[in-house]
Amino acid sequence: MPQAIVELLAKDLDGNGGVHCPNPKADMKLWNGHPRVFLEIAHQGQAQCPYCGTLYRLKAGEIVHAGH
Repeated sequence: MPQAIVELLAKDLDGNGGVHCPNPKADMKLWNGHPRVFLEIAHQGQAQCPYCGTLYRLKAGEIVHAGH
């Protein structure tokens, strides 16, 4: 079970179609951080951080364009 769910807009994804965790949108405290990991979101619409369990997912109706 994820600790937190972070919903993303397509514009929140980087040029590779993903995000890094920890992420400012996850509202994590600096002392509670973990090594930065890349999570690919564009392909399946979501990904879960292996360190903290935060689930990052696209908001309903968001479309990732071919550039991602």
